[in-house]
Amino acid sequence: MKAMLSGFAAIIIIGVGAYYGLHMLDFSSQDVFSSPNVRLD
Repeated sequence: MKAMLSGFAAIIIIGVGAYYGLHMLDFSSQDVFSSPNVRLD
């Protein structure tokens, strides 16, 4: 039970860290997969 809860906590921490880290590096899917003709505000 303890291993499962620590695994869930690790998944949450990695997910949140990846979300904010990729946004700080301007590596979001919006920026990567949009063409120059698309306006991003």
